[in-house]
Amino acid sequence: MKFRKATKNDVDKIVGMIADDELGKTRENYQIPLPTEYLVAFENICADPNQELIVLENENSEIIGTLQLSFIQYLTYRGGIRAQIEAVRIRKDKRGLGIGKTMFEWAINRAQERKAHLLQLTTDKKRPKAIKFYEDLGFKATHEGMKMHFK
Repeated sequence: MKFRKATKNDVDKIVGMIADDELGKTRENYQIPLPTEYLVAFENICADPNQELIVLENENSEIIGTLQLSFIQYLTYRGGIRAQIEAVRIRKDKRGLGIGKTMFEWAINRAQERKAHLLQLTTDKKRPKAIKFYEDLGFKATHEGMKMHFK
């Protein structure tokens, strides 16, 4: 398996994986050709050195997973860097094979390479299996997250 930064040619496969679950299908607009907003977002991500959109390829060069890492510089923790992992998805036919664990191990190492002092994530409370998976990896629910959605 090979981890690499995503290219513009990967965006349709990435969005397809993001949309291919019970929550993603309610909030994404996956169609081919992709709506322009996805390509604009991809360009913005690529232009920001603190964003890394990653894909995982299998031995046949097929994309089987994706994740996004954001590196957030702040003043607390002596000017520390916080890594945030988002949009972790595995292609539906490859789930349950240990690929998610491999992806998180890679992300943890990458965050450490970038000198982050912690890696954080949020997960929807409607995903109890995901919460258990993250706990098994060593993540702890130390804070209560809150969001405000805008229309």
